[in-house]
Amino acid sequence: MALHEVDTRDLMFNPFSKVAREWMLITAGTEGHVNTMTASWGAMGEWWGHDAITCYIRQSRYTKEFVDANPTFSVSFFDESWRDALNLCGTVSGRDVDKIKQAGLTVEFVDGTPVFKEASLAMVCHKLYAGYMPPEQFVDPQADARWYADKDYHTMYIGGIDKTLAV
Repeated sequence: MALHEVDTRDLMFNPFSKVAREWMLITAGTEGHVNTMTASWGAMGEWWGHDAITCYIRQSRYTKEFVDANPTFSVSFFDESWRDALNLCGTVSGRDVDKIKQAGLTVEFVDGTPVFKEASLAMVCHKLYAGYMPPEQFVDPQADARWYADKDYHTMYIGGIDKTLAV
């Protein structure tokens, strides 16, 4: 079944389950040069008058280079039958292998932004904000030791949702 445009505000799901338990692929790039990564940290809501999604990417991730280099990115969600593909995309680097091909995913471009044909839900986003999350700004005194033993801190991205596609 093909993706078609829907109104973001008509979606009915639990965002906590959608992001944290089902996971998402964050994807960016241009024709012939795309990378993706699995993520389970994020949020959905409204920001600066836009329907928006927030996602977090560690400094070491290859996908960060793609998100930083492009004005847009997508987030894609899949049904449970794609769990192995999402595991693969979260454990191997696109620097080393063509993980999109290995995962059996098909890239399509929507308004110049890569999304996956196999997704059950995809959001095409333009970057509204990107901010490095330095440890000296952490309010929780345990966050650094618990989540950043390797000192590989995140950048937070907020994307304004331009188009939502669903099956």
